[in-house]
This record gives sequence, C-alpha cells and structure tokens, in this order.
Amino acid sequence: MTRRQLVSLGCVAATLAGGPAAAPPAHAAPHHADGRIVVRPGESIQRAVDAARPGDTVVVLPGIYRESVRITTSHLTLRGVDDRTVIEPAGRRAENDCGRTGNGICVIGTAGAPVRDVQVRSLIVEGFPRNGLWASRTEGLTVHDMAARHNGRWGIALEKSVHSSVQGNDVAESGDAGIFVANAADEHVGAIDARGTLITDNRLSGNRIGITVRRLRNLLVADNTLIGNCAGMFIVGDENRPRAGALTVADNEVTRNNKSCPAVKRLPAVQGSGIVLTGTEEALVERNLIRDNVGTSPLSGGIVLFRSFVDVRNERNLIRGNVVLRNSPADLVNRDPAGKGNRFVRNTCRTSRPAGLCSADASPSTGE
Repeated sequence: MTRRQLVSLGCVAATLAGGPAAAPPAHAAPHHADGRIVVRPGESIQRAVDAARPGDTVVVLPGIYRESVRITTSHLTLRGVDDRTVIEPAGRRAENDCGRTGNGICVIGTAGAPVRDVQVRSLIVEGFPRNGLWASRTEGLTVHDMAARHNGRWGIALEKSVHSSVQGNDVAESGDAGIFVANAADEHVGAIDARGTLITDNRLSGNRIGITVRRLRNLLVADNTLIGNCAGMFIVGDENRPRAGALTVADNEVTRNNKSCPAVKRLPAVQGSGIVLTGTEEALVERNLIRDNVGTSPLSGGIVLFRSFVDVRNERNLIRGNVVLRNSPADLVNRDPAGKGNRFVRNTCRTSRPAGLCSADASPSTGE
C-alpha cells in the first residue's frame, strides 16, 4: 500500500470516528463541523455535492455508486477511498445532464464565471458511454489518483480550462484518448494559454491515444507512462491562431503502443506511434524514453513530425536528448518536409526518415 493510500485511509477512519452511523438514502448526508460530508453506499453523491458549500469536502466511502455527479461549486473537494470507491452509469435513471449526456463526473463553469479550485481524487469512474470525467470552463482544477476505465470517448477530458493538474491517474481502454486536454472540444478556434497546466505521473494503457493535447500553449506533459495504446501521445494544432505549441513534453516512457485502431474522420488508421507532433510550433520534446512502437500507418514511428491534415506545418520545434530505439518505420520520422526550424539534437537513436536525424544536431530541410 502506498503512502498516499495510507493517508487517504487514515482520513476516512477519522471521518467514520466523528460521523453518525447512517443517513437515510433519500437525503443528503449531514455536514460535519469541519466541513466534511460523508457519503455511504446507498446514499446519493449528487445530493451531498448539491448541499456542499465552498471549502467543503465530500468523502465517498467504499462501494459502487450508480449515478453521475455534476459539480458547479468552486473550492469543493470530492474524494473517494483509493480503488474501492466506484462510480458507474445509472442507465435510464440518470438524474442530471451530466449523466444524460453519458458522462461520469462533470465539473462545469460558465463563460466569465469558471468553477475554481475543485479537487476530484481517489475515485474510479468506469463504463460511461462518453467520458469518465468531463470538465469545461474551470480554473485550478485538480484531478489526482483517479482510475478511468472502459469509457466510450475520453477517460479524463478538459476543455476551456486553465491552471489544471491531472496527476497520478490510471486511464485504460478509452474509445479515444485516455487524457484529452484542449482549448475547446467542438470549436475550431485558436490555441489558449493553459497557464501552466500539468499532465504528470499518469499511466495510460489500451486507449486509442494515450494523451491528446489539442490547440493549447504553456503546459507540461511529464513523467507519464504510455504503454499498449494505438498511439502514445498526439500534440495537435490546426490553421487557427494563436498556434498550438510553446509547451514541454519531457521524461515520459512511451513503449509498445502497437494496438491497432481503424481510421476515423480526419485521422487515418493508427498503430505504432510514439509521440506525434502535427501543426505545432516551439514545442520542446526532451529526455523521453520511446521504444518498440511499430506500425505501418503514416503516423507510425518513435517521434513523428506530421504535416496537419489542414496543411499546417510544424515550425521551430526542438527534439532533444531523447532515447528512441527499436521503433518502426524509424525512430525519428519527419513527414513534414516544408516545416521550418525543427531541430533534432543529441537523441539516442539508430534509424530515421530521412536519414541523418540521429546525428548530434540535425536540422533537416527535407523529409520524406
């Protein structure tokens, strides 16, 4: 058992010692003097969240809860007990728009009034037809130590959100990306400043894409493990301005992402992709370990620069100090020959397309 799990269990033990023995399922669990609301199996998480005030913590005790939870209150914490608190779909009994749209947990602000400083921790969300956790218009959102499994689109997804922290989560078997962060999910507008958003220490496996970062600037994607997806990581831009980029991808392990996924709209079949940059500028990709990603898709390879499908080039990206080995068709792949100012510096690799990218300092002017 990890130190984090021991701390979490200790907090729950204290909660049980100070709380009442039970509460009627039809009512919200009562407040404690220190701002905690304890939810027991058979009670409603949503009713507790609705009753919570800014600064409160809703503690969900071990059990299976068949409902969706919508959070619109700032400065609220929702947490379970490690791998023993599970949220599953309510089916036809969905009582809020979060559930009716196929999501497990929703954190929703409005234009000009984002939800601020919400924390969601130590919960499992699984089997939802759309997203395990969906957040829109948030500031300072924390999503830590979650498990999101077998969700239909994205495991954990954030749009129109800034200064976020997505850390220590385990996301598996999502229909699309395990973790998806974007300026806007369904709008084609310029990149936004993510204000130092952190995507760190997560494990992504069995998803179509492990992590997708779309039309964002100013964030860090680091120390994640991406294994057994169709593609490890996509950094995506398009024709809108500001351009996507000015971000860092560092110290990730990207291994054997060789699951095969069929083509979808605007994306060919995917298999064997490590880290793909498309339509991106001024990204730093460094100190990543990228091994054994093998496929025959146009997007296959260890680190791939790919011209976007709306003909936007990669520009001024720095690929530095990565260990990139046993990837196919090559460890380093530049399929964006007209991209300007992209540099490959001191990478440990054996193969590249075009040849020469594994030299100490390569700034190719031509690709395939």
